[in-house]
Amino acid sequence: MESQTAKNPITEGVIWKQLLFFFFPILLGTFFQQLYNTVDTVVVGQFVGKEALASVGGSAAQIVNLVVGFFTGLSSGASITIAQFVGAKDRQKANEGLHNAYAIAVAGGIILTIAGILLTPFLLNLMNTPADTMQDSAVYLRIYFGGILFVLIYNMGASILRATGDSRRPLYYLIVCCLINIVLDLLFVVVFHLGVMGVAIATLIAQAVSACLVTRRLMLSEGLLELTPGEIRFHKKMLGSQLKMGLPTGFESILFSITNIAILSAINTFGTDTVAAWSAFGKLDAIFWMISTAFGISITTFVGQNYGAGKMDRVRKSTLICLAIDLVVSAVLVVLLVAGRELLFRLFISDASVIEIGAEMLRLIMPWYVVYVFIEVLAGSLRGVGDVIVPVIITLFGVCLLRIVWIIGVMHFSPTIPAIIYSYPVTWVLTALAFIVYYIVKNRRR
Repeated sequence: MESQTAKNPITEGVIWKQLLFFFFPILLGTFFQQLYNTVDTVVVGQFVGKEALASVGGSAAQIVNLVVGFFTGLSSGASITIAQFVGAKDRQKANEGLHNAYAIAVAGGIILTIAGILLTPFLLNLMNTPADTMQDSAVYLRIYFGGILFVLIYNMGASILRATGDSRRPLYYLIVCCLINIVLDLLFVVVFHLGVMGVAIATLIAQAVSACLVTRRLMLSEGLLELTPGEIRFHKKMLGSQLKMGLPTGFESILFSITNIAILSAINTFGTDTVAAWSAFGKLDAIFWMISTAFGISITTFVGQNYGAGKMDRVRKSTLICLAIDLVVSAVLVVLLVAGRELLFRLFISDASVIEIGAEMLRLIMPWYVVYVFIEVLAGSLRGVGDVIVPVIITLFGVCLLRIVWIIGVMHFSPTIPAIIYSYPVTWVLTALAFIVYYIVKNRRR
């Protein structure tokens, strides 16, 4: 990590260039992180069957997304505070934030391991998981929870590195670990015939390696931050600050996951073919989310550091530039995914019925993803200045509650797949409008 006493390109460089330099490593890193689970679904879909595909990418994946998403949101509190301290060049507070963040990761990992393993059957039954996928889903989920400490440590460590402006090293670590995961997936499934258990073990090992690499980097740092294992502990004031910043975003992620679980529970009622199609769609859908998330992380760091440095003009300019770039990239991506949808689904499964259902899902929902750009970028910018409560409230009502109400009504009056899918564009449009209005009002007051 470069010394933060030198010129900081985030607070002093050309905005659009530095934004893209920072964005691409995050995008590629998010891609390789997503590739963990995507490789699992491809391998079991091609070499085991559609039941295994539904087990890895269905209910189990949604539960994992709920837990990991909450902690990723929580870790954003650490990254925001550290980014602001880095922008202000406050070494003591930045290191206090670092060690407190690692204490949160370790404590959270221990609690989630125990709770996750014990609650797996209950969670799967709660989601109406099909009987023919229940056993494999439970195996995958319990092994994943067994190694979730590594997931939390990596996510926390990577978010801290990015908060300092280093988005390259998390990418390098993920590339190495993704390759490990691919090799182990093929070894355990194709050679040793371990099925779903094999891909779960492979993912656990790869995630353990990524956690070790990011921790080692922070321990060897000669820059503003330096991790000392013996100093990992909670600092009361810092803990309160990081939780105040991170918990709203973490709960927001939970609300998103709950709505997705509600949708999957409705999808589960249509049978294994539909669940398998939804699982494969989720991996193609993840391409958009990787890009959107990367822009969201980028703008949060940019705004956080410039806000800490007192450069409000750069805060506003970087938000508008990020929004424009994200809109163009997302529009191009939508065209490519819709045009190649059937070919892309064949990468996951050869079953004609599953491909037909999945391609129709993608056609209905993908064009609306451009609308979500406003939600991601504006929420990320607001988080960067420490404004987290109102964005969560907007998301709570605009996306989560309205979508759940929609699903309940649809399953009662018109229980069809298209009717379920339309819950996405309706709630995105309303939420995006609310964010635009709030951002304009907030910016004028500031």
